[in-house]
Amino acid sequence: MTTVSRKPALRVRKPGALIVAALVAFVGTVPFAGARWQLAPVLLIPLAIMVWAWRAGTDVDAEGLRVRALAGSTFVPWSRVAELAPDPRGRVSALLTDGKVLRLTGVTTTNLAAVLEAGGQEISNPPTPD
Repeated sequence: MTTVSRKPALRVRKPGALIVAALVAFVGTVPFAGARWQLAPVLLIPLAIMVWAWRAGTDVDAEGLRVRALAGSTFVPWSRVAELAPDPRGRVSALLTDGKVLRLTGVTTTNLAAVLEAGGQEISNPPTPD
């Protein structure tokens, strides 16, 4: 039986400038790695950063969140997400119902509202103390 993959409602990725910087680093390491054949593996470092910057991010749909890394991904249904919490640096993490914390790659406080809207989730404000 074949499974049909669906396109997520929202894809949040790292800035494209990271891919350009990795490409520049790759071109810059070519003369260095070409000097001796033992230095050729140095080319793998900017190549790995380029692939990571292309792939890493968070996909959002009505079913849940899929956090992608260089190799592999993690799917979390919305029922397991207790809260989406920003940190002081503006990055967002998902606090799960089992107490674990999952950093949402690419999601920041500026695009948090779009993530919640794409997932069909409501924005709730914490109760204010009296």
